[in-house]
Amino acid sequence: MPDTTWVSAVARLRARREPGVLVTVATVRGHAPRRAGAKLVVGTSETWGSIGGGNIEAVAIDRARELIGAPDADAELMEFALNDKVTSRHGVQCCGGAVGVLLEPLPVVQAVAIFGVGHVGLELARILARHHLDLHLIDTRPDVLADERLGVLSDAVAQIHVHHAPLLPEEVLAELPPGSHVLIMTHDHAEDAALCDAALRTAGLGSIGLIGSDAKWARFRRRLATEGGHDEAAIARIKTPIGVPGISGKEPATIAVSVAADLLRTFEQDRTRPDPEGLEPGA
Repeated sequence: MPDTTWVSAVARLRARREPGVLVTVATVRGHAPRRAGAKLVVGTSETWGSIGGGNIEAVAIDRARELIGAPDADAELMEFALNDKVTSRHGVQCCGGAVGVLLEPLPVVQAVAIFGVGHVGLELARILARHHLDLHLIDTRPDVLADERLGVLSDAVAQIHVHHAPLLPEEVLAELPPGSHVLIMTHDHAEDAALCDAALRTAGLGSIGLIGSDAKWARFRRRLATEGGHDEAAIARIKTPIGVPGISGKEPATIAVSVAADLLRTFEQDRTRPDPEGLEPGA
């Protein structure tokens, strides 16, 4: 039976929202400590699995941790000659063969929360589900979140998390992963307003987007300032309208494409920013 330790380790890092590196013995020529396919997962302070120990593993772990600390790191292949004529920082390993080790960075994936899975929300979920991210779908209506309706997401690449929040959907904000991008598009303007207020009070969120008209936003701005006590800098964190400027179509699929494209642009900007763990409201 194959060793599945690395699979659970990758899942553990993803759940913790910690970066890591998957290290795989890619090629083996002659004698080596492990066969091709052996895997090791390296986190910032832990490791799981083994590619054979000794010099190979120590050097690979060192390099993996350098990749964890590098922005936008690419996968790379390391070559090791296992003979007594080759010395590295961790000594000599003289099995007599040669090993190629592939290091694949495991970045923290983006997280998106869609509050309101109506016509636009579902179309947006269909697009985002094709991307490697954590997708949270939140609604107060059980029929909107029914399995048969969400069946169009069954082949998703994303990990999908469904939240039925019949009373206080804004409480889900506290459960979201750090750095989550929030999109507010429920069927109820009062619910949207409560979510805007709660989002501004929730530490560590990424971007906050609100669907709606200029008139709706004007009312929300006044309410957030007078009743919510938010200053202009905080209120400015909410982006509305959402989507790519210049796309004026009103069809749900058109709006969803526009919003998804704008969000992907935000993801690109995030790649050069620090870990969102430390973000505070108003940051």
